[in-house]
Amino acid sequence: MKKLLLPLCILLLTISGCKKDKCEQMMSYWKYSPRFMKIDDLVKQVKTGPATPLRNVGKIYLSGHFIFVNEVKQGIHVIDNSNPSAPQNVAFINIPGNIDMAVKDNILYADCYIALLSLNISNPSNPTLVSSVNDALPPLYSTYADPSQGIVVGYDSTRVTEKTNIGCGGQGGYPYMLEDKQTNGGVYTANTTPTASVPSSPNVGGSMARFAVNNNILYIVDQSTLRVFNITNASAPIASGSTQLGWNIETIFPYNNHLFIGTSIGMQIFNLNNPLSPQHDATFSHALSCDPVAVSGDYAYVTLHSGTTCNSTLNQLQVVNISNTTNPTLVATYDMYSPRGVGIDGHTLFICDGGQGLKVFDASDPSTVSSHALGTFSNIQSQDVIPFNKNLIMIGENGLYEYDYSDPQHITSLGYIPVSK
Repeated sequence: MKKLLLPLCILLLTISGCKKDKCEQMMSYWKYSPRFMKIDDLVKQVKTGPATPLRNVGKIYLSGHFIFVNEVKQGIHVIDNSNPSAPQNVAFINIPGNIDMAVKDNILYADCYIALLSLNISNPSNPTLVSSVNDALPPLYSTYADPSQGIVVGYDSTRVTEKTNIGCGGQGGYPYMLEDKQTNGGVYTANTTPTASVPSSPNVGGSMARFAVNNNILYIVDQSTLRVFNITNASAPIASGSTQLGWNIETIFPYNNHLFIGTSIGMQIFNLNNPLSPQHDATFSHALSCDPVAVSGDYAYVTLHSGTTCNSTLNQLQVVNISNTTNPTLVATYDMYSPRGVGIDGHTLFICDGGQGLKVFDASDPSTVSSHALGTFSNIQSQDVIPFNKNLIMIGENGLYEYDYSDPQHITSLGYIPVSK
């Protein structure tokens, strides 16, 4: 019996060793470590300097004869648009973590990671910081956040090769790469009231909006929440409540005392009868897709596009009758290539259709839009537009473009500022 036990023990040890070897393997992967900074230190970096080239552009905003162009997570370019045929890049506002902006009464509101900044733009070529609400907004990066160290402003990557337990017997598992992703909680634009310096021109942003100003209230949406700020004192915003909206909230468009909020599954409509407490009127549902919105008269124009954050292959323009905001109804659906931003002025409809460029339609009859094309500006990777006073401002991957649409049948190209590669 003893003779049998010895070989059996050797056999068991051999099997055990083989199993251990199979469960542990050398693997290489990228390890991402969060990089922290205190918000006070970030706000101290906010300053205006000389103009810099456009590189990684985001949102656009028109205030009087100045255009503000977001440099993603870096700051804001200031463009003097006194002559739309020759716009001039005149200054750059360094704002760490900035994604977008809005304006009221010569005050520019901008995000700086979790801070909401107020900057005086009485001299738009030399904005100055007035105040900062340092805990107003959700973080751009939330994974592994450590409040004791500050906020996450990015990740440092290191290539690691090590022996790793791959999960035999249900234990352990493959190492994973922490993705360095920006949430949708920092993309904002607005559509507001005239500034004191240029009373004839309103402040207006594009359709990819997450800031909206209506009278003395600033509305901000992140991925799940509508936040309300009282800006009666424009230089000192006061947080005045919030409303949970669900998930995958994307854009906000203010129109006719209502907020039209785009989500990945539909358009939510809120009335502003009580401005500090918006009330839900209705939700117009659609298939899962990214969803900018623009509104004019009795109609909302909703572009649905495919993309990695939308998990959809749907590319459409949907026209929705919102004459009764408590009962929005679909009027028509049109297939598109990959539509992003959308804008409308009167009956002239502009659609940024991704790689197919800028498309223009006569929307006099919303039920037959696709049959009334006015033109296409191709070879432009278009992102968003601002139509105002017969001058169209468009931002794309390759630059800032301007067009004269005083005659919609013969739209002409005006000025252009290229993006430096």
